[in-house]
Amino acid sequence: MHTILIVEDDDKIASMLKNHIEKYEYRAHIAEQFDDIKKEFIKCRPHLVLLDINLPRFDGFYWCRQIRTISLCPIIFISARSHEMNQIMAIENGGDDYITKPFNFDLVMAKIKSLLRRTYGPYAAPAEPHVYEVSGLYLLYDRHMVQWKEKTIELTKKEFTLLERLAKKSGKIVSREELLESLWDDTEFVDDNTLSVNITRVRKKLQQIGIEQAIETVRGVGYKLVETWRDS
Repeated sequence: MHTILIVEDDDKIASMLKNHIEKYEYRAHIAEQFDDIKKEFIKCRPHLVLLDINLPRFDGFYWCRQIRTISLCPIIFISARSHEMNQIMAIENGGDDYITKPFNFDLVMAKIKSLLRRTYGPYAAPAEPHVYEVSGLYLLYDRHMVQWKEKTIELTKKEFTLLERLAKKSGKIVSREELLESLWDDTEFVDDNTLSVNITRVRKKLQQIGIEQAIETVRGVGYKLVETWRDS
């Protein structure tokens, strides 16, 4: 079942869209965290987004750009702004289509079905792997990249796996044995220094995107990810 994320701060319109979409056996989720739509997107993992332009704090153009840094998920703008320039800006900021208010629900559904068919149909490219987020640090699985604010850095497969294990237990100690087992099938012949080398590489790459001292060494035990970037 496909999931549609509705980013609309008018409760009545959002509720009407949700009810109509669910009649066609799609799952609809109304966004609640208007201060962080990107986080809401990751939590929901939708197949398509309906996005208003006039939103609290940041507008829809901003959030479309933020979503595009981590996903190619179809985005349809729905807005009362009917001027052609707004439609041009919507496309230039990463949108796939534009519907003006007041709108016809059947037209909305037709566009949703069309985009879902083109994006996830039998001839479409494989669906994108998910994204993991911890305090604003994003791990992009499909590209083995890490993003913080507007900066990204590419990791090797082992570096990415290493950071993922630490991120999923952020603030807790992850033993050297657990990390070794996640990186190599046979740890019996792996030099213990190899893990230290990979930790050093990940630290240096995090520093390149402005994150300092995020991986803490717990001598004789393992490593811990400390969210030093949280309030930066």
